[in-house]
Parts: sequence; structure tokens; C-alpha cells
Amino acid sequence: MLDLKFIRENFALVEAGVRKKNAKIDLSPFTALEEKRRELLKQTEELKALRNRVTEEIGQAKKKGGDASAQIAEMKEVGDRIKALDEALKQVEEQLYQLQIRIPNLPHDSVPVGKSSEDNVVIATCGDIPTFEFAPKTHLELNDRLKLIDFEGGAKVAGAFFVNFKGRGAKLARALINFMLDLHIEKHGYTEVWPPVVVNRTAMFGTGQLPNLEEDMYRIDPDELFLIPTAEVPITNLLANETLRGEDLPIYYTGYTPCFRREAGAYGKDTKGLMRLHQFDKVEMVKFTKPETSYAEHEKLRQNAEEVLQLLGLPYRVLLLCSGDMSFMAAKCYDLEVWAPGVKKWLEVSSCSNFEDFQARRANIRFRPEGGGKLEYVHTLNASGLALPRTMIGIMENYQTDEGTVIVPEVLRKYVGCEILK
Repeated sequence: MLDLKFIRENFALVEAGVRKKNAKIDLSPFTALEEKRRELLKQTEELKALRNRVTEEIGQAKKKGGDASAQIAEMKEVGDRIKALDEALKQVEEQLYQLQIRIPNLPHDSVPVGKSSEDNVVIATCGDIPTFEFAPKTHLELNDRLKLIDFEGGAKVAGAFFVNFKGRGAKLARALINFMLDLHIEKHGYTEVWPPVVVNRTAMFGTGQLPNLEEDMYRIDPDELFLIPTAEVPITNLLANETLRGEDLPIYYTGYTPCFRREAGAYGKDTKGLMRLHQFDKVEMVKFTKPETSYAEHEKLRQNAEEVLQLLGLPYRVLLLCSGDMSFMAAKCYDLEVWAPGVKKWLEVSSCSNFEDFQARRANIRFRPEGGGKLEYVHTLNASGLALPRTMIGIMENYQTDEGTVIVPEVLRKYVGCEILK
């Protein structure tokens, strides 16, 4: 979240940033609440100063044997007024806090201003889009013959938008997970973690999913736990309320988890096959960095995600998201999209985000600079490296043959154990 002092001192800048994000939040109460808070503080401080002064006078009067009963009665009334003012101040500060936690992160200066995905900027297109001497099939059509994904089985046991990977499909999914983890650990220098797939409300607040996105989450009652929407949530919160050493930064974590999203209101949007699921698998990369290096680390993070697509031999493009299409938490975000020739669409497989200190303030993750000095909040970053369902679509549709088989990308063959799925 944004620092309250920063909001007070840069209110016009915050208002402009909120407009750029197209956030549905009314900031107009902030000024009135701030004025009320200052007035209540002033009144409280004046009364407390009066009480301190008169209390001293009462003590001196008693020493001299004088009668201080009138002053004592007066101070009882002052004490009651202070108590009422403190309660009023507490209520105003709670209103300010509830407003503060709903203000989105401000977009970085390098982010293009826009309202929707139509205003995102394509900054690179990589790899060769394949040409076929036949009409390329969709992954659903290919699956009719290959039986990699059991859509009916997933729906039978869990409902719509849940799938069951089966046989070689399950092996391909596991191959992708192992390949991506090995790459990030052995080449990119990440430490693997395998976190829980349920988290508490505090963790969901720390990374910014709550309170704004609660309707999109799967909640487990009566335990007040949530199924994770992304491994970003548990991995980032592993360091919640920690004070790190500056010399230990940056810290890189990677991990695989299933992810769960209700996606309320998303029905009817790209819902066929693997395009949109309530449960999906993803390998995540999370970074904790110093503020001065976070944007260089952001570029490296994007490159780490891109290398997965490069090694898989999939054509993809890189988008710089506009202000209105970014998440509540992000200050800057790149999307990686793979080309799917069967469905004839670019499909998002990774979002690479820099949250600056927005999440760190909510989760209280700080560091002490080398040589000492004032504690600072870390910057947190994360990227999918990658999300499996649409990556599998990319592999099936780009590597299909005219016989309806699918060639296994070379880097996956040692994991899958074959060169072609048929």
C-alpha cells in the first residue's frame, strides 16, 4: 500500500495515478478525514497539555494544604473529553486506513497511459510463427485423438473449468514443471521452495489480493483460509514481518503450485478447453530486491521467463501493459503471450510485475542497509515462469503435424521419454 504520509504530501499525484489505473475508488473523503484527524489531534494535545499543567498545580496545592477539589472535578471532565476525542480519532484513523488499503499502486513513469488491453504496447515479437501446409487444429481437436486431457473427468469430480490431465498429458505437464524449475534453479540462480496451497487472510492482504479481489478467491470456511490464486502469495509472505540484511539482497525464490481462481464475472471469455480454468498449474518466480536495483532486476526477471519460451521454441511477443490494464498492486508489468495457431490467438503465459514497496509495506518486509542506517522496505517482483495450461496449448498447436500428432520440444524429451505424442 502507499505510505499515508506520501498520500498526504502528494495527494494530486496520487489522484492522477488512480485515474491512470482506472481504479474505482473515490478519494474525495480523504481530505475531509485528514482535516478532521488534524483537528482532533490538536484538541487532544491541547487538553492533555492542560491536564498536565493543572495536575502539577493540584499537587502543589495539596502540598500547601489547600483545597484542590474544584480543579480535580475540572480535570475529570477534561479526562472524559480526552477519552471521547481519542475514540473519535480512532474512528477517523480507521476510516483513513480503509481508504488507504484500497488505493492502488501508482504506475511507474515508463508505463504508457491507457484504459484497457487495447492500449498495451507490443515491444518485441520473438520466434518464427509456423506455417502449415494444412489447416492447423486447435488443442481441443488434437485432444480428440491424442487423449492428453480428460475434460469430462475433471468436470465429473469438480465441475466446469476443472480438468484431469491423463496418461501422456499428465507426463507432459509434469515435464514442463520439472523443466522450468530446473532452468530457474540451475541457470537463473533461484532457490526452490514448495509452499502451502492454502494461506490465511493476513497473507492474502500482504500481497494485495484482499480486500479488493476477495470475490475472485476460493475461501475455506470455517477456517478462514484461502486457496492460493498464485504461488506469489505464499512465497512473498514467507518473509512477512522479517528484517533482512542488505548484503543478502537480492533474494530469488521459485516454486511450483496449483493455483485456484473463481474469476467471478469472467464467464464467457475464452472458456473453451484449457483457455480458462478454475485450477491450473504454474511455476512462479519471486524476487526481493533493494529499491535502487528493482527495475534492473525486473528486466532480468522478464528475460528469465522469456528463456522458457525460447528453449521451448515457441513464438511469443512481449507487451508493456498500459496503466489501465495493470493489476491493483503493480507499478510496471510486462505480459508474455504465446502464439496459438489453432485458435489463432496470442495467449498470455506470464505476467512480470514490479510492485516496488507496495506489497512490502502491507507484509512488513524490510531490510537494513549495509553499514547500518534506517530500515527500508524491500521491493518485491514476481513473474510466472510459466503458467502451464496455455503453454501446453502453445506446444500442442505449434508442434502439430498433418497426421494429428504432436512433436515434443527437444528440451522436454528427457522428461517425457519420447519425441512425439501420437
